[in-house]
Amino acid sequence: MCGIVGYVGPRPSQDILLAGLARLEYRGYDSAGVAVIDGDGVLGMRKKAGKLAVLRDSLADAPLPDGSTGIGHTRWATHGGPTDGNAHPHLADDDKLAVIHNGIIENFSALRDELLADGVVFRSETDTEVAAALLGREYAGNGGDLQLAFRSIVNRLEGAFTLLAMHQDHPGLVVGARRNSPLVIGLGEGENFLGSDVAAFIEYTRKALAIGQDQIVSITPESVTVMDFAGTPVEPEPFDVSWDAAAAEKGGWSSFMAKEVAEQPEAVANTIRGRIHDGQVVIPELDGLDELFVGINRVIITACGTASYAALVGKYAIEQWARVAVDVELAHEFRYRDPVIGADTLVVSISQSGETMDTLMAVKYARERGARTLSVCNTQGATIPRESDAVVYTHAGPEVAVASTKAFSAQITALLLLGLHMGRVRGAIADASVDVAELAALPEKIAKVLESEQEHVTQLAGWMADTRSVLFLGRHVGYPIALEGALKLKEISYIHAEGFAAGELKHGPIALIEPGQPVFVLVPSPRHSALVHSKVVSNIQEIRARGARVIVIAEEGDAAVLPFADEVIHIPLAGAMFEPLLAVVPLQIFAMALATAKGLDVDQPRNLAKSVTVE
Repeated sequence: MCGIVGYVGPRPSQDILLAGLARLEYRGYDSAGVAVIDGDGVLGMRKKAGKLAVLRDSLADAPLPDGSTGIGHTRWATHGGPTDGNAHPHLADDDKLAVIHNGIIENFSALRDELLADGVVFRSETDTEVAAALLGREYAGNGGDLQLAFRSIVNRLEGAFTLLAMHQDHPGLVVGARRNSPLVIGLGEGENFLGSDVAAFIEYTRKALAIGQDQIVSITPESVTVMDFAGTPVEPEPFDVSWDAAAAEKGGWSSFMAKEVAEQPEAVANTIRGRIHDGQVVIPELDGLDELFVGINRVIITACGTASYAALVGKYAIEQWARVAVDVELAHEFRYRDPVIGADTLVVSISQSGETMDTLMAVKYARERGARTLSVCNTQGATIPRESDAVVYTHAGPEVAVASTKAFSAQITALLLLGLHMGRVRGAIADASVDVAELAALPEKIAKVLESEQEHVTQLAGWMADTRSVLFLGRHVGYPIALEGALKLKEISYIHAEGFAAGELKHGPIALIEPGQPVFVLVPSPRHSALVHSKVVSNIQEIRARGARVIVIAEEGDAAVLPFADEVIHIPLAGAMFEPLLAVVPLQIFAMALATAKGLDVDQPRNLAKSVTVE
């Protein structure tokens, strides 16, 4: 949740802060604010409820004096509604200290009572202002040492937080602290940056440092120092960002989502690149780590939201190719049910951002109980990969739209790669050449779906702009795609949508069918299983008999579905495990086009944020 950026250096800080916040707005867009220390050494602050544009307009109408030290924030509201007063930054120490925060301080109520008893007057409903007041009191009491004040208070805070602070008595200094919430450092020449992810500063540098758990960082134009909460110096881990600022820009597209849907062939190709050798999948990051996969008798894939549906596809693939039992668990349920895990269990986590709090805590829980851990992640320097024994990076590039598209496709691709890699290591696959060839052909086939069905599906969505409910049915690997199709529609169109395993129809959901009810049906290829294909055709007949409007996604040449479908969306022929990457594309296009037809913001849907960094 929440995007944060900090800057010290010779440039006008407001430009850098606003540019960083624009690239971070996907993390939250309930309000935005900046604080800067101007050329006269005075701290000024401006914050506004609403999207970043409201803050920009305010600064244009009444400019805030600029300087070379500043912090900025874009908010996803937790404690207190999206108001001007609850927006960040929050001020303390006679408004000379500014603080911004990502996360939730769980013991804020007790701390607030303590501060109220001490005479502190609060101006917001947020947990963040409690941290600001606590820091201000400590700073005033220790003679004006901001770093020492940070060290003194962070261990009193419970929950998840990244805190950034600056004080007008210390121009050229921004201090940050993190616990269970993301923070990275950007290294410049005579300038340095802080951000909740690298998008905050990618326009200015690709050199970064990862901050670990329970660490404090201080940046000046010429130096970066990191210590743990006890004051012991720490050497942070350096990394280079593999994408540039242009990758995070809209580039003439109508929306980031439209751009990211169109980038899926490239995202899948980049995830595959360098991982196929001599007709086999060999993942270089897993070189020398065969022990992760040998001797296990169980795999648990844990994730949230869209990533959990990628996990369900991965379950089918890993079980088929690696011949090991796979369970899929929602991360926010996993550690609260006392699961049976140990050294013979591999826990695979999936997170686009690598900062999803529920997933991070699940990984920590698994490691504490001796399980082996591997993460699938799209973001370099993220926390979850650093907490795992191994990582398979997707290479989707930055995904800005809140509703995930290309990251989802890249996650499935990474899991297919992992399944084939595990199958080879475990000796479960004698010859994977056919599957590897199918994998390599995916980018071209996805591009074909985009080219051939974009207009058709967009028109269909336009005709259905007033639809109040849509159902999705699938079997086998089509079932998770039905779930994902429904989620996309819910996320950005705000209409009722449900995905079902088609075999469940007669066990209850068929009661939802009434005349005119739109139903998308994902039809598996008859080439892989004539039996499963016939079962899905029977399901189509059952709902059509009750008046459903049937929209079928089927492979080219499948004539059996034509008599029973109102609309047919064609996808290229592909192996069973590879069909999901083709079938999901029309569902993404449909959701996006329907939301657009309703006049909704597809990139920033209501009540949501890109990265969920609180439990």
